Amino acid sequence: MTDTMDWLEAIGQDATLRHAPADELNSTLEAAEASEALMAAVASGDSSWLAQEFGKRVMHVTQSSQTFPEGDEPEREDEGEPLDPAEPQKGAASPKG
Repeated sequence: MTDTMDWLEAIGQDATLRHAPADELNSTLEAAEASEALMAAVASGDSSWLAQEFGKRVMHVTQSSQTFPEGDEPEREDEGEPLDPAEPQKGAASPKG
């Protein structure tokens, strides 16, 4: 797997590798004895082949899982009416002129 990571890094850093046709890049990888998963990913253009080597792990959570269920939302102190920017707030210092 380390070799695959090194190859992915090299491809990302070298524009001649990054923009090389798939068959040319695959020939280079084959000569370097790269993993079958990396060569299949390059040949098909499908990065899911790399899951065989790296394993499949979800690296994100959906936004809805970070909300509160209905009725369980914590109470807020500022539940009053929205503030009107034209009206001064109670207890706020008035501007001196």
